[in-house]
Amino acid sequence: MVGSAARARGYYTREEFIEVCAWKTVRSRPKIAANGEAAIADATGRALAAGDEATRIAALLELVGVGVPTASTLLYFAFPDDYPILDIRALESLGVKTRSTYPVSFWLEYLDACRTLARRAGVSLRTLDKALWQYSKELSRA
Repeated sequence: MVGSAARARGYYTREEFIEVCAWKTVRSRPKIAANGEAAIADATGRALAAGDEATRIAALLELVGVGVPTASTLLYFAFPDDYPILDIRALESLGVKTRSTYPVSFWLEYLDACRTLARRAGVSLRTLDKALWQYSKELSRA
């Protein structure tokens, strides 16, 4: 898996970075591709090594074309047990209005809320994340 290789190495390669970012949103591919190997290794290396959440997400946001939703995906792939993916469907399920950009403070609150909900429900973050996504999908069918 791409994320476990990046975690073991300590950074994402350019190819891995582009693959994960494209998985989240194909539309950003031209912007994402503007990042060079050295910039990607530097930013993702600092993010994966950081000891606090604000530093971790901020390092990823330095990369061209990376917003909080894509940064959350990079963190999820590297640490699947520790991060949800910020997604409009999950936000809708929580009754949160979507926006075009999300500040670091929003991510930190969202991360804390998801971790708290998962803990209270006795489920993994990934289970919670999938449930929020599915609930929104079911709402849109109704």
